[in-house]
Amino acid sequence: MDEVSWYQPYPKVSIDEILRLGIPKDAEIIDIGGGDSFLVDSLLELGYTHITVLDISATAIQKAKARLAEKSELVNWIVTDITAFQPTKKYDFWHDRAVFHFLTSEEEQEQYVSLLRDALHEDSNALIGTFAIDGPTKCSGLTIQQYSEESLTQRFSTVLEPIHCFEHLHHTPFNTTQNFQFCSFKRKV
Repeated sequence: MDEVSWYQPYPKVSIDEILRLGIPKDAEIIDIGGGDSFLVDSLLELGYTHITVLDISATAIQKAKARLAEKSELVNWIVTDITAFQPTKKYDFWHDRAVFHFLTSEEEQEQYVSLLRDALHEDSNALIGTFAIDGPTKCSGLTIQQYSEESLTQRFSTVLEPIHCFEHLHHTPFNTTQNFQFCSFKRKV
């Protein structure tokens, strides 16, 4: 898996933010685009009990299930494109590291914002990470939308209130760097 640029053996930025926000261990957590990432492993190790992982790639989810072995049964796995997702429950924490920036049309972005609004409890949290303005312009050969703190908070302003925004320089397995823009949000009541 370390042949993909997003690979992180330990998702420190996401875990640090989850702990900083004080997300309870019994919170309903959804990891958008989580596929074969190690966030689910870390959440399970920390004692989180209600984890959903959504990814467009059945292969990525199968790899994560194989890696987790019996622990994979503790996770709700969903294979779908985020724009086709129809949640059957409400979540307390929405995590998206590098999915939203793939949605480049106004229609897709508005659909995502609407979906997020409907999928979160009032007073819930979200962490969204995208490529920053000075980050890559493509990912996996696809054009992406770059964001600044201002443009990311503005995009979600009808639904989410920013709590903490920061940039993070991700070091890839290829000895390159990718600048990310992260924002933690609180669902508006």
